[in-house]
Amino acid sequence: MANFLDRMKAQAKSRKMTIVLPEGEDQRTIDAARQIVAEGLANLVILGDPSEISVEGAEVVDPTVSDKHEPYAQALQKLREKKGMTIEQARELMDDNTYFGTMMVKMGDADGLVSGACHSTANTLRPALQILKTAPGTKLVSSFMIMCIPDCDHGLDGTLLFADIGLNEYPDAEGLSEIAISSHDSWKALMGTEPKIAMLSYSSHGSANSEHVDKVAVATKLVHEKRPDILCDGELQLDAALMEEVACLKAPESEVAGDADILIFPNLDAGNIGYKLVERLAGAEAYGPVLQGIARPVNDLSRGCKATDIVAVVAITAVQAQLGA
Repeated sequence: MANFLDRMKAQAKSRKMTIVLPEGEDQRTIDAARQIVAEGLANLVILGDPSEISVEGAEVVDPTVSDKHEPYAQALQKLREKKGMTIEQARELMDDNTYFGTMMVKMGDADGLVSGACHSTANTLRPALQILKTAPGTKLVSSFMIMCIPDCDHGLDGTLLFADIGLNEYPDAEGLSEIAISSHDSWKALMGTEPKIAMLSYSSHGSANSEHVDKVAVATKLVHEKRPDILCDGELQLDAALMEEVACLKAPESEVAGDADILIFPNLDAGNIGYKLVERLAGAEAYGPVLQGIARPVNDLSRGCKATDIVAVVAITAVQAQLGA
């Protein structure tokens, strides 16, 4: 089986989508854009000063002088009118690259947006939630990492999904259930297989008792109630979720234990620490963060990202756009 990124790139090339990169001032973005164009992964719109940005094959747009500035401002003001937004405020926001880029997606001039190399998650997420809103049926926006671990037989040929690793700090049981459901749908869309989801804890099937353990058990029950089609079990310790010999001892009747593809962490501390441990100590390729639950594809980058990370997230975003088109 081809590795995850190769499959994402091949699918992105099959029907090129238009992705907007708001951070044209960042050299990593420019380096990534050149590679994206060279590989034919997407049609690119880079936001910034055309006199300072040169990427052959990509469109460079300065929002402040674009002929779309006023139409976008008018559309934004109408969209946010009930929140009290004035046309003057909307015009000011259209000078902001991320807001302008998000309006490109809203108005159908782009299929997705990738940002965050030099801006916070809030700078990427706020315009997305204000303008694009959440996807139908989604109660919570969350994030995941695709972890591709070398010489590993867990997950799908060493590929697992970790969530939430970037947004929801201490989700309650309802929130955890929504993260699990969104992660299931993301996996199935990107991987094409039916995943097994482990709801992680420091306890397996009642081996410990606390409100934290109860939260994970209730979240698992909620997933079963909302989506009986999903294979999900918890609470499970990490070794019980992944190791067959441990699963036989701690959760012998589980359909998930010992064979999980998706790991749902109980809080952001655990998720963020967990993916970075696997990335740094096991030499895993970590692709993301990928956002799920927004009506159109918008993805956030780590501010420590490399140009190759941006290329990967653009490929994933393009595939998400294809699936939603």
